[in-house]
Amino acid sequence: MHSQELRHLISDTPRVMVVDGSKMVRKMIADVLKRELPGVEVIGCASIAEARKALEEGAVHLVTTSLALKDGDGLEIARAVREAAGQAYVPVIVVSGDAQQHLVERRFTEYVTDYFDKALGHEALAAFICGYVQPQAVVGATVLYVEDSRVVAETTKRMLERHDLKVVHVLKAEDAFALLTAESLGLSTHRFDLVLTDVTLKGELSGRDVVQRVRVDFAYGKRRLPILVMTGDDNRNNQSELLQAGANDLVLKPIEERLLITKVLFQLRVAGMDETRALV
Repeated sequence: MHSQELRHLISDTPRVMVVDGSKMVRKMIADVLKRELPGVEVIGCASIAEARKALEEGAVHLVTTSLALKDGDGLEIARAVREAAGQAYVPVIVVSGDAQQHLVERRFTEYVTDYFDKALGHEALAAFICGYVQPQAVVGATVLYVEDSRVVAETTKRMLERHDLKVVHVLKAEDAFALLTAESLGLSTHRFDLVLTDVTLKGELSGRDVVQRVRVDFAYGKRRLPILVMTGDDNRNNQSELLQAGANDLVLKPIEERLLITKVLFQLRVAGMDETRALV
């Protein structure tokens, strides 16, 4: 990947779009963000139309949107961000008073990165946003890595370990399931915080099977055990299917270290590994 495609990942001067019908809410979020991130540029939008116009004027690093807007559903913002050139993996956070209900009823789409309960307040939202645009290392987190190429695995493992992440590498999906089963039974020395898998694996099972089994058979939700899928397939429908099956995010090949590490840290932070892991 070219460096210009990575500009939206980590920045000392991030551009954050805040979409909310209330001018007061937009100002409160902007004020807190500017205090926490002195170099931030906050783009306030009151509607879908304003947000679409802003997206045409330049790339953004993160978007927050409420669901109810004067000209439609906030999920339209998420779709617009994904459709904008170079914006495919910009985090889109839905801020809602009934976000949990939307999640339970599967009303959120693959376009949404995560949700935030607005009852937690603007200070907490600002901290949440900072974790995305300027992610901090999560020392000691353990990644279960499924990759059938030893050469690729060695390179990728070194990338992860350079950022203080522990990596347990297996060659097949079946080996990953055995380790997860042992962990669930309390028979493992490992405590996995994230699964990283290639979509194409030797043997009968693929990366998509890894996603489906973790979500269905193990019944681990996206926060309990985030899954990143590495794929060289740029077909949007195939990508969408992986996300709908339960992948938290995708990492496109060839793997670029900054992109991979940013996504891993995103998901570890969102999972609340240090604070809420025992509660979910």
